[in-house]
Amino acid sequence: MKWYKIPEIQNFDQPFIKRVKAGDKSICLVGYNGEVFAVSAMCPHAGGDLSEGWCNNEKLVCPFHRYSYDLRTGKGSKGQNDYINTYPVEIRDNNIYIGALSFWERIKQGFNT
Repeated sequence: MKWYKIPEIQNFDQPFIKRVKAGDKSICLVGYNGEVFAVSAMCPHAGGDLSEGWCNNEKLVCPFHRYSYDLRTGKGSKGQNDYINTYPVEIRDNNIYIGALSFWERIKQGFNT
């Protein structure tokens, strides 16, 4: 796994929602209730930019059709196979880092399950 430093966020102890890049991935970075979460930036239903949405009860709400996703698991509010990707987040030396697997790491991980 490769870790990407996200320098754009200064006061991450305050609530925020921001679209960032981690390598070639567009990620929605969310500061909510003193924690930082990283999830897919695009809603798989309507293609909405989730960074333009809002949070409610630890769920990120799509600005297009108001469907919500759990910030911890990525699971959608309805349906068993409905989810967005989540990414690990670490705070190091007062900076945010997002972990992302490379294409080949994801392929290898698929064979190990």
